[in-house]
Amino acid sequence: MKSIPFHWPRIALCLVSSLALGSVITTTAAESNTPEPKVFRAGAATSVITPPLGEKIIGGFAPFPATNIHDELHARCLVLDDGSSKVVFVVCDLLGIHRSVGVEAKALIEKELGIPASHVAISATHTHSATNALYGDLRTYNSDVELTDYQRFVARRIADGVQRAAHHLRPAEMAYGTVDIPEHVFNRRWFLKEGTMPENPFGKTDEKVKMNPQAGSDTLVEPAGPTDPRVSILVFREPGGKPIALYSAYSLHYIGGVKGADISADYYGYYCRDVEKALGQADQDPPFVAMMANGTSGDINNINFREPRPSRKPYEHMKYVANDIAEKVTGAIASFEWKSDITLDARYEELANVKWREVPKELLNWGKKTLSEIPADVKDMKLIMRRVYSQRVQTLTEASPETKFPVHAVRIGDVCIGMTPCETFAEMGMEFREKSPFKKSFMVELTDGYYGYMPPPRHFELGGYETWPATNCLEPQAAVKTLDAILSLSREMVPPRPTK
Repeated sequence: MKSIPFHWPRIALCLVSSLALGSVITTTAAESNTPEPKVFRAGAATSVITPPLGEKIIGGFAPFPATNIHDELHARCLVLDDGSSKVVFVVCDLLGIHRSVGVEAKALIEKELGIPASHVAISATHTHSATNALYGDLRTYNSDVELTDYQRFVARRIADGVQRAAHHLRPAEMAYGTVDIPEHVFNRRWFLKEGTMPENPFGKTDEKVKMNPQAGSDTLVEPAGPTDPRVSILVFREPGGKPIALYSAYSLHYIGGVKGADISADYYGYYCRDVEKALGQADQDPPFVAMMANGTSGDINNINFREPRPSRKPYEHMKYVANDIAEKVTGAIASFEWKSDITLDARYEELANVKWREVPKELLNWGKKTLSEIPADVKDMKLIMRRVYSQRVQTLTEASPETKFPVHAVRIGDVCIGMTPCETFAEMGMEFREKSPFKKSFMVELTDGYYGYMPPPRHFELGGYETWPATNCLEPQAAVKTLDAILSLSREMVPPRPTK
């Protein structure tokens, strides 16, 4: 048999090639075991939550059926994802949202998207020209209620909006900043000159403070608290590219001035549209979404009480305020610093130590007597107010055994947002900023439920609308307990310091 010549150079070349190939294969395998870098993502969408005509508008003491839709109401939804967890913000054009509506919406979101309820924050703007997502047919002080058809519709539409926002998730970067706009916020609680306090619905004139006194009156002394002029702003965009969403909060109550029985999102809706026009791109797909949450405005509105209140056409003033805020907010963004290394965290708790307000026996007896004396079809506003409060104080005594009082805190990078389910005073939001373990902090009210006004304890001695039983339905120490709880949740989210 003929021998085959041995060629060393060829074998050596094959051996070297094999070793090199093995090295490549080994390296590739090693690289495949390396975790993919986590990418921060954001997505936003809106859902229409406008009620049918005929639903009762509940912004005043005598609800009346809506006869026209001036502008659609929306649930504006933002989903954030850091690669490990997601958080959701929803801002609804509603006066408030009952806790049970939020529970239903969060259950749908958790079932359909796997995002835990603790990571979903649903707030209301407090427009007074929306219909009843709060109590159903009757005002209640129960933490759990059977949902009405409209409440179920709102919950479903919130979940739909969040699902669409999650569908739009894409790589993003975030910027945070603030701008002070003091010219639109005024404290509405005023000390009056001695002997000029009008009678309240309970027949008393011994209060020290009046809510919404006559503007320009010579009885005014000074406001009973501060204002918070700050707008806190979170902006999200594709890296170096198209805007995705803007989430902001301002401590300003609704403005009002609608026409007749119109449904309207108030200045919040106009503001969002103005911001979207300024920052969004024509025919952008998916659209840019702007959001305005209510900061801490339980004692703040847009009336300058030092001067007589001028007459304005319907919607005129809310358009002006919305446009001015939008211009100042969008103008401030140029100075913000953009970041993409964002991590997320959230904490939620239902406090067992916050109790319903106790109704004194003599007040309950007053309510029963008044209710029997004033007919249901009374037209005089003074008598309407007495009848309303005589009914409310009785209902408050029938409150559920537990409040299931929700508090919430969410961290987005180095920004912390504390949230309450009440109409919260401006001084509490400012105190949270001062005491928060995060330098960049702000507070949003009317989140995860609606529990009425929550004045700091000192205000109960002063009196006024926000402290009346059944306007305030929680114990006087509720504000202290709530702030302590939110600060505690915030401290839990402080990232550990890196080890050397």
